[in-house]
Amino acid sequence: MTDLTRIDVAELGRLLTAGEVSAVEVTRAHLDRIAAEDGRLGAYLHVEDDAAVTAATAVDEARARGDELRPLAGVPVALKDLVVTKDVPTTSGSKILEGWLPPYGATIATRLADAGTVLLGKTNMDEFAMGSSTENSAYGVTRNPWDLDRVPGGSSGGSSAAVAGHLAPWAIGTDTGGSIRQPAAVTGLVGHKPTYGSVSRYGLIAFSSSLDQAGPMARTVLDAALMHEVIGGHDHCDSTSIDAPLSGLVDAARAGASGDLRGLRVGVVRELGGDGHTDGYEPGVLARTREAVEVLAGLGAEVVEVSCPSFDLALPAYYLIAPSEASSNLARYEGVRFGLRAGDDGSHDLDDVMALTREQGFGPEVKRRIILGTYALSSGYYDAYYGQAQKVRTLITREFTAAFTDVDVLVSPTTPTVAFPIGTRVDDPIAMYAADLCTLPASLAGLPAISVPSGLSDGLPVGFQVMAPALADDRCYRVAAALEAAQDAARGHRLLDELPTPAGAA
Repeated sequence: MTDLTRIDVAELGRLLTAGEVSAVEVTRAHLDRIAAEDGRLGAYLHVEDDAAVTAATAVDEARARGDELRPLAGVPVALKDLVVTKDVPTTSGSKILEGWLPPYGATIATRLADAGTVLLGKTNMDEFAMGSSTENSAYGVTRNPWDLDRVPGGSSGGSSAAVAGHLAPWAIGTDTGGSIRQPAAVTGLVGHKPTYGSVSRYGLIAFSSSLDQAGPMARTVLDAALMHEVIGGHDHCDSTSIDAPLSGLVDAARAGASGDLRGLRVGVVRELGGDGHTDGYEPGVLARTREAVEVLAGLGAEVVEVSCPSFDLALPAYYLIAPSEASSNLARYEGVRFGLRAGDDGSHDLDDVMALTREQGFGPEVKRRIILGTYALSSGYYDAYYGQAQKVRTLITREFTAAFTDVDVLVSPTTPTVAFPIGTRVDDPIAMYAADLCTLPASLAGLPAISVPSGLSDGLPVGFQVMAPALADDRCYRVAAALEAAQDAARGHRLLDELPTPAGAA
């Protein structure tokens, strides 16, 4: 019998609609896979065993009655654990929210449920999305299915490990500075950060409100586009939501797969791994990036080099802006309204309760960023640090705008290295932050960017990043799909088919 955990979402939707498989069969196959493999991977924090089967049964019964269902009804999905989900444990990877059952659901969770998808569970993550390795979770590390001694990226590492390890056909991640694209890159997946404001943030536990954006993590470009069209679009509950329609993402992915990129101008960003900017980049990553650019040229794209000097300042600017917003957002966790409450024995005043709760509830990286952000916003330092970082953000945005007057998309490696060994960067924050060197510029500018697999280096996946102007997400999907199709055809199979055992075993 065909292993249902290895079938793409698009094909699963077709099989379900045709009645060739049932939603219960598909759901049970993934739950069985989770039970067999997640003890090694640590991808999930919570699994909806009985509830998932109940939801799948309801889909099958509705289909048997002849009810009109959405095309993806019955397809299982996993959600990163900062997506607020009604009556389902939601912790954001933090002890300070351990045991919290939200009384409402995030817009993207509601839209996925309305589409008939079946929630498998909530995935592990760096605490409050602060990290690049999923080692900062309060509930243990997640491991990369390609090599169990290496990280799956972060902060959406639970989602990347679940999808790459066939414990979910697709998943939601969130991206503040690269937390969809970087884990997708190091696990051989497709991960797309949508244009800021094009996917609702309502019900996402906030890290940095001007940067946070949810998006799809999937095994193919088409599957990512299918999810994006389900979750995207205007939401009146989110004041930053853009009131504009999505622009044919699925159609763009299908068109790109035809392999015709004639008339497209591609800009290779010099500052992201180009000549004179290779420090910290692994040779294998740069080689796979050059090969991907050559594939695009072979498909008819015109390739030129583009210089964006302010991109070199993206990392320090980000690590002032994001912690500053985090220090404000995380002030709500005070041990009074919800979550952990420490020192509540009658012998402490409110200030002590708040201090003890935060001491016990927040992990080291969260504390580091709160302190950094509070300092950057403090009197006498605001203009010197936070204000200057915002000026750099403006420069980066202007350089993107200038570049897109000459080219249609910009490309680069997604991350400078392949997945690094667990434990090697936990005591070196600067080295950890460097994992996001290539993803930060698009985040600061609020632009769409996608990571698509571009081969292996030393047996581990390499990601290739495509960036586009605001609301031109369709360009990302078109170019990524063209590269995906060409490279799969050249190797005769998909990259994930090279995933080694035991984590890759059926």
